[in-house]
Amino acid sequence: MTDLMEKLFPEFPPIPTEEWMEKITTDLKGAPFEKKLVWKTSEGFNVNPFYRAEDIEGLQTAVSLPGEFPYIRGIKKDNDWKVRQNIDVTDFKAANEKALDLLGKGVTSLGFHFKGDDVREENIASLLYGISPERVELNFKTCNGKAEKLIRILSEYLKKQGVDAGKCEGSVGFNPFKKPLVKGCLADDWVAQTAAVLEAGKALPRYRTLAVDACGLSDAGAYIFQELGYALAWGNEIVAKLTEAGFAADEVAGKIKFNFSVSANYFMEIAKFRAARWLWAEIVAAYHPQYPCACKMVAHAQTSKWNMTVYDAHVNLLRSQTEAMSAAIAGVDSITVFPFDEIYRTPDDFSERIARNQQILLKEECHFDKVVDPSAGSYYIEVLTASLADVAWKLFLEVEEKGGFYAAAKAGEVQEVVNTSSAARRKAVATRREILLGTNQFPNFAEVAADKIKKEDTGDGTCDCGCEEQQTIPALDFSRGASEFEALRLATEKSGKTPKVFMLTIGNLAMRLARSQFSSNFFACAGYKVIDNLGFETVEAGIEAALKAGAAIVTLCSSDDEYAGYAPAAYKALDGRAEFVVAGAPACMDELKAQGITQFINVKSNVLDTLRGFNAKLGIV
Repeated sequence: MTDLMEKLFPEFPPIPTEEWMEKITTDLKGAPFEKKLVWKTSEGFNVNPFYRAEDIEGLQTAVSLPGEFPYIRGIKKDNDWKVRQNIDVTDFKAANEKALDLLGKGVTSLGFHFKGDDVREENIASLLYGISPERVELNFKTCNGKAEKLIRILSEYLKKQGVDAGKCEGSVGFNPFKKPLVKGCLADDWVAQTAAVLEAGKALPRYRTLAVDACGLSDAGAYIFQELGYALAWGNEIVAKLTEAGFAADEVAGKIKFNFSVSANYFMEIAKFRAARWLWAEIVAAYHPQYPCACKMVAHAQTSKWNMTVYDAHVNLLRSQTEAMSAAIAGVDSITVFPFDEIYRTPDDFSERIARNQQILLKEECHFDKVVDPSAGSYYIEVLTASLADVAWKLFLEVEEKGGFYAAAKAGEVQEVVNTSSAARRKAVATRREILLGTNQFPNFAEVAADKIKKEDTGDGTCDCGCEEQQTIPALDFSRGASEFEALRLATEKSGKTPKVFMLTIGNLAMRLARSQFSSNFFACAGYKVIDNLGFETVEAGIEAALKAGAAIVTLCSSDDEYAGYAPAAYKALDGRAEFVVAGAPACMDELKAQGITQFINVKSNVLDTLRGFNAKLGIV
């Protein structure tokens, strides 16, 4: 093998970066490198098209080892993670039966979600009947006002069952900042409430009782660096205030669980978790904990809800699969994959089974659990990790300078920043700069969805945090990226009308086919019926066929050069009997507008606003 390598490598001598840049510059033929090949991310830093060993020289990310401070490469020596499935608890006996069934299907972590009024000893006993708390991670989510009571009930239950609480793992998701973030009301008593939960949690040594629900920020549309930066400030706020209240830093940090969402930004999400562990370790270390293990971040990941869609919902499977892969490769402690139908109905057995198997396949067939931090050493991932850590740290420091996370949330600043990001991302969806397959690009033309929607999509806004006050500050907006497109298409369905869009294809074969395909996808996003054609000899023949078909919209599809003649002729022949649209942005656009032709669709169009305009003209509200 050594001889073979010695013979092989001389054939591939090292090429200096300068030579690569010269070659790239030549191939670009004068086009600017920065404009054509450098990715200007939404995270506040640019990403180059290639990286080399010299780019990671001196980076701390490249020299850390798994299981060692600052835990960039993981908090343990393996990459095993827990497979979690959540259960909405309305009937405790039924939830128990479902939980027992799931434990035989590969689930190693259960998430029980129920309302605070149901936190009673007999209900918890019924829920956990036949479940061994020492062998499966148990996670509970209830309203904040009942979290302390739930912890005490769990502790007593374990004692009665003769179970060693020190061998039981789980969490009780007390979120001290749920009120301002989700409900838009103040939580000035949060320190006392959190201290009470922390004190009660001593009875469950290996339970994480304090939650940093950064997933809510992500599901409300935050960029990745914002989710990370705010999560760090959130966690630091808890540690700072509770150490001031007399608790040890080890004790507080050891009770915090970070809950993150995972977006479809594949490599950036891998970098996020690596950066998160690193920065959190540095933050906790600043409190001089007695034991180094206090600096370890325990992170749960769940697939994104922001990019889930009602239309073409099976595409959600593709999104959640890459998201689960990012989390698994990044070395999180547990993962929840939401069923593809989560946002519009109660998931059925099929969708829940697929969701479980998505991450079980990553373990059992892809063996992702066998390799610790497989992305380590990748020049790209290492640079992303360092870059993301840098911008997230800057945001963290900004929040600290303004008085900490609660002060920022109390002022509504966190909510406004995230909601602004969400609006920007939804505008990107509206203009197709961010693609949601099946919703704003390549929709299923024949699909209808109104009848399959069985529950209201409210994001995290339905959770009961015991806040009876009126909203006084901004709350997070949990509108998904597809929400506005779905409202548009549902309006078409519910109107009882199905507007027909006729493609008047004429002239240059390649251009008319390309533009008819573009236009068909464009109008199908609103649920219109598209009538495509192979081509017409004259515009008059096309207009006659369009009117015969009952078209409400006629879209002229041809080449830019031919529009100067075809467009005025078609517009005149149509004579206002239907809406007239030109597909493209021809050089003669101003001349056409002067003749009364004002409607154009092209790659720069705001698809959502344009289709809303057509809905209004067609009487669809």
